[in-house]
Amino acid sequence: MADYFAGIDIGSTMTKVVILGDEIIATVIGPTGVEQRRLANKVMEEALSRAGIPFEDITYIVSTGYGRINVPFADKQVTEISCHAKGVSRLVPAARTVIDIGGQDSKAIRIDANGRTKDFVMNDKCAAGSGRFVEIIADCLGVPLQEMGTVSLKSKNPASISSICTIWAQQEVTAGQAKGRPIPDLVAGVHRSLADRVVRMARRIPLEKEIVLTGGGAKNAGLVAAVSHMLQTALLVPEEPLITGALGAASLGRNMVEKAIKKGISLETKKRVLDVVQIL
Repeated sequence: MADYFAGIDIGSTMTKVVILGDEIIATVIGPTGVEQRRLANKVMEEALSRAGIPFEDITYIVSTGYGRINVPFADKQVTEISCHAKGVSRLVPAARTVIDIGGQDSKAIRIDANGRTKDFVMNDKCAAGSGRFVEIIADCLGVPLQEMGTVSLKSKNPASISSICTIWAQQEVTAGQAKGRPIPDLVAGVHRSLADRVVRMARRIPLEKEIVLTGGGAKNAGLVAAVSHMLQTALLVPEEPLITGALGAASLGRNMVEKAIKKGISLETKKRVLDVVQIL
């Protein structure tokens, strides 16, 4: 019987679950709500349903993200830095740098060939350095958030958004709109402003190729283009850039069990004491 491992990443805005066998067999992505413990149960049940397996078939569960302490059935909690590094390495083995632009923070991680973290830097102090910045400006301009990327790519002359504060940047965009500045130019300017903040943060660690962009920001083609422009290099984007943390969590869970097997020791879980010798 195959062993299955689960990773659940409760982020500030989105929650992700990955169930891993020999390959990824199920994923779930949804918004993070207020009642995170109830949410954790709900998304796990959905992932198990998609995988077509019962909860008892999951060998080990690792939680990560801001809400990792709110997953009562998790066997282990691991920081999102380690999980993102491992998940990206699994999807893109050539990756050496990860830039993750999430809803409430952004981070840059330098990793080795085995997906281990060598260095990292993080910005979680200001919305102007995260996807929330784009969301606020989208509301200001009346552009659906999911269309911001394609609108941005239509720009002929990106606006210069100089303010480092979200509120002042919002006022700059409003003033530009009042002066008749094309919306694509304003949106492209917003993306370049965010990209500038993210890249300046990322350059605080040595950036090595290949560089992989993840998080919700990686789903925004205009933002991807802006970050690539600032770095003067092409970026790699996974097919689903939101699941890297959850995938890394599941992968780390598998690694923990495999190490326990090699040492011939038992591994405690919240569900039971897993006698790893019997798994052999």
